Amino acid sequence: MIFLTFFLGLIANFTGYIPPGNINLSLVQLTINRGMRQALRFIIAFSSVEFFFTFFIMQAAKWLSEQPHVETIIDWVMVVLFTTLGTITWLNRNKPPKAKYSDREAIRYGILLGFINPMQIPFWMIAGTYLLAHQWILPGLWALGVFSLGSASGAFLCLYAYARSAQYVQSKFELSTKAINTSIALLFYAFSAYHIVKQLILIFKHH
Repeated sequence: MIFLTFFLGLIANFTGYIPPGNINLSLVQLTINRGMRQALRFIIAFSSVEFFFTFFIMQAAKWLSEQPHVETIIDWVMVVLFTTLGTITWLNRNKPPKAKYSDREAIRYGILLGFINPMQIPFWMIAGTYLLAHQWILPGLWALGVFSLGSASGAFLCLYAYARSAQYVQSKFELSTKAINTSIALLFYAFSAYHIVKQLILIFKHH
């Protein structure tokens, strides 16, 4: 049962990081601009934080799902986050990659995004509540710890696949750093616009 709990965490979070978002797009940009070594350090740091993030959110999943305005708050946080990431990427699109990067820089970036990860909150609110309600996860901190370890492993594997894919695409198509950074910046702005439109539709529906 413990192995099943670990496997559920791995599969759930691997699936959760497949859709493009602030984490995997930031990783793609990091891989292309700084190389696989820096990307791997980012992934390890981020996955380590993901263990604690999952543990906390799963503990609070039921309480969060009962809060009436939590989704609205998350949407506006995502607007700020995507707009900020898009602006930073856009402003740096013409800068050539440096020859060397500090390993600590990638680790700090991974830890930072590990903590600032609002997209995972609604994911675990739904997935976590479902798994707990159907008793697929045993009660108790030990089982939740095993599940969170599986979650961290799932994040690591999915992000590693993203980094390898980015490296492969760049080597095959010889895409310029400017073109990639511009595309990622536009995607960030598009995600920000999506959350704005979503909230505007909800506002008009209630009036």
